[in-house]
Amino acid sequence: MIKFDQVFKRYPGNLEALQNITFEINTGELIFVTGPSGAGKSTLLKLIAAIEPPTHGTIIFENQNLGQIKSDAIPYVRRKFGLVFQDHKLLYDRNCFENIALPLEINGVNIADIKGRVRAALDKVGLLNREKSMPISLSGGEQQRLAIARAIACRPSILLADEPTGNLDKKYADEIMNLFYSFQELGVTVIVATHEMPTTSKKHKQLYLQEGNLTKITEQ
Repeated sequence: MIKFDQVFKRYPGNLEALQNITFEINTGELIFVTGPSGAGKSTLLKLIAAIEPPTHGTIIFENQNLGQIKSDAIPYVRRKFGLVFQDHKLLYDRNCFENIALPLEINGVNIADIKGRVRAALDKVGLLNREKSMPISLSGGEQQRLAIARAIACRPSILLADEPTGNLDKKYADEIMNLFYSFQELGVTVIVATHEMPTTSKKHKQLYLQEGNLTKITEQ
């Protein structure tokens, strides 16, 4: 489903964020992108989701070269992805329901479907009773679960999470990871960037980055 072939990403100032990256991700896999801070994990996720283009190399997603895709086609590609960030990126002037509904409205989903999708997503992450609450009233773990609900309401085929448990204690972190495992069991491809590999018995693939280089790929 996703194939990187000799991919480089260079930022202004000759900063090589990624160098000669080659790997494949199959549909329904659970992937952990690991490595120290500054290794290139976030950049890798941005390239996968077509948020940024590669400087060199080829990224194939569903038989499309993301490095050559036309700008007006990028929004349609991104609809295949659900994005979860460490800092949540919630809208604090909208309640929980509205935070999830807004991307669906932008994508043209009809009102009746939006209501059903939002409440199903909130129920999945255990926040159905908080739909009218403002994000500021939620705990850190609840805010992250709200961000996950927003991501899955769009029914993505791929869920990308960038350091989703970095600011959480172990209890909340375990809850968040269990949510990701449950989505993967439903056939969603789950890609998690994290500086520390979680303990799991789930079948997974690990991509280890260091200073922009993919130094190790393991499968368990």
